[in-house]
Formats: sequence, C-alpha cells, structure tokens
Amino acid sequence: MRPDAHLAATSATSATAVPATKAKRVPRAQREQQMLDAAVSVFSRCGYHAASMDEIAEASDVSKPMLYLYLGSKEELFAACIRREADRLIQAVGLAAEPGLETGEQLRRGLTAFFAFVAEHRDSWIVLYQQARAQGEPIVEEVAAARRQVVDAVTALVRRAALDSVPRPRRGDNPDRGEAAAVAQAIVGAADALAGWVLDTGPEPPEETARRLMSVIWIGLEPRLNGARYAVEPRE
Repeated sequence: MRPDAHLAATSATSATAVPATKAKRVPRAQREQQMLDAAVSVFSRCGYHAASMDEIAEASDVSKPMLYLYLGSKEELFAACIRREADRLIQAVGLAAEPGLETGEQLRRGLTAFFAFVAEHRDSWIVLYQQARAQGEPIVEEVAAARRQVVDAVTALVRRAALDSVPRPRRGDNPDRGEAAAVAQAIVGAADALAGWVLDTGPEPPEETARRLMSVIWIGLEPRLNGARYAVEPRE
C-alpha cells in the first residue's frame, strides 16, 4: 500500500473510531436558575443600575439574546430575582417555625432560620433589602408583598401567644389584631435591622443573634400578653 493511501485509511479509521459528542441540553428550568444565580451575584456586587445584561449573560454562560428570551428585560430579571429570594426566605422560616411548637420556641426557631438565611445567602439579602428598596415600582411592591407575608405569619403567632396566655374563663376575648400586627411589625423590623448589623460588624452564630432578639422582644412581650401596659406617670 502506498504511504499516502495508508495515511488516508488511518485517518478514516480514526474518524470512525471517535464519534462526535453531542452537547448535553440543559433543561430550561435549570438554565433559568443558573441565570438567576448569576444575576443575584452581579446585582449584589454592582448594584442594579451598574449591573449589565452582558455581564449577567457571561456569568450565566449563555448568550445575551438567550438571557432576554428566558427572563425578559433587566427590570423583569431583577423582579424575578426578588421573587425567588423572597420565596426562599419565607420557605426557610416557615419550615423552621413548626406549628406544633410552643409559641416562643416557634418564634425563636423562625428567627434563627431567618438569620441563618441572611448569613448563608448574603447576596440575596443585599438584593432583597438594600438594592430593591432603592428602586421604583413594581420592584418595591415585590419586596413589600414578601414582607407582608412574613408580618402576617408573625401576627398570627403573636395572636396565638395572646390566646394561650389568657386564662380559660376569658378565652372568648379576642386579642386586638391591630396590636398584634403592630407587635409583628416591630419584630420584623428589629430582625431586619439586626441582620444588617451582624453583616456590618462581623458574623456570629444565627442562634446567638436570635437569642439577642428574643431576650428583648419575648421577655417584654410575655407581661404584655398578660395585661401589663406601659403608662406615663402623671406629674404632680
């Protein structure tokens, strides 16, 4: 066999022996999550206005047209990030605050889960509670809707604690929902502020942060549930 013919035969055999590999198709749902992960990271690092769709597409390892096709405009992408991170936070808190627990323990576990989420998902927290609040509608409404879910859950918990603390002959008295909602707003606001403080000053175990807050709100709340109320002493 001539050398050139032998070379041609060898090349043909090699081509046959090594089949072409087809790129594995990533399911759309998985691809969207990858895009959202990248977007949360970029928005957290750069801020909403400075973040570019080019950078998010590159971080997602997709083309810019594909990013627009899957998740829409930059504003729509940011809103999708808000919804996903808010849902994750609410789910984490809800799973920890098991309904069958004593109310104080339920609140403590919920707060611990909240602070754990902030510690483990710093980028998510920055997007949810720093970047998002600086935007206009409808972004602000996305955050407000998530916050209302948390406040409603805490309100229900406070009202249940009030019912549990009332003596049985008075169980027909319905606790003031307005006051329970006000207490819930105070608890959620304090948790927000404390989470930011921990991120600014340095990490600590989520259990310790929850203990700090419980020491203030629950010790003070228990006497209130039993009828104690702050009163201004009249001046003589």
